[in-house]
Amino acid sequence: METITLIADRDAKSPVAEAYRTIRTNIQFSNIGQELKTIIVTSATPNEGKSTTISNLAAVMAQAGHKVLLMDCDMRNPTQHKIFKMTNKGLSNCISANEAVQTLIQKTGIENLELLASGPVAPNPSELLGSHRMEQILEQLKPDYDYILIDTPPIMPVTDAAVLSGKVDGLVMIISSGDVTPAVAKEAKQRLLQAGTHILGVILNKVEMAHTHGYGYYYYYGSESTSGGDVRRQK
Repeated sequence: METITLIADRDAKSPVAEAYRTIRTNIQFSNIGQELKTIIVTSATPNEGKSTTISNLAAVMAQAGHKVLLMDCDMRNPTQHKIFKMTNKGLSNCISANEAVQTLIQKTGIENLELLASGPVAPNPSELLGSHRMEQILEQLKPDYDYILIDTPPIMPVTDAAVLSGKVDGLVMIISSGDVTPAVAKEAKQRLLQAGTHILGVILNKVEMAHTHGYGYYYYYGSESTSGGDVRRQK
């Protein structure tokens, strides 16, 4: 197996890896008293860093001793199999061809972290993610993992994240600083709320280093019912 290049795995003592650990802590304490096992990480628009964020977050959760499944539900532009250098056979095979999900889960090379890739690009992703079969898969997998982290397409271009959000325990949204206007961010949030999504918080990504005394920052804001904190990330 080729070496994984995730910074959370390659350089665990770096400020960037520490940022992901802080995000991990915020998520773990964001829903005390209620189950928080299935979590979507998405973005408002494309190219905001959601797939990089969720893969590193999965890595630091696994490093903490949690058994983690990273599920790539972006059937339009699947990425996780590329990050982990694996075969892209997975979720769409399971839903469309009714293949057993356990046979499609792959070891990542990081202890406690497994991957269910997206599988071949599907012509009808929203319908697949909203299907009863998708609900069955999630329920089947939940007893085997402490956390299931789910990568989905961005909110604004397509409905996939909103469709799937009603089947999970919470959602974290990535916003790229300088690339997404407040109006677009608010519209993305409104679409999720209309779908009944439990928004855990927002991570502000790609903040310019010059504005933060040598560090970029993520900001993780809790939803109305939770408190948030800021999360450092070196750019």
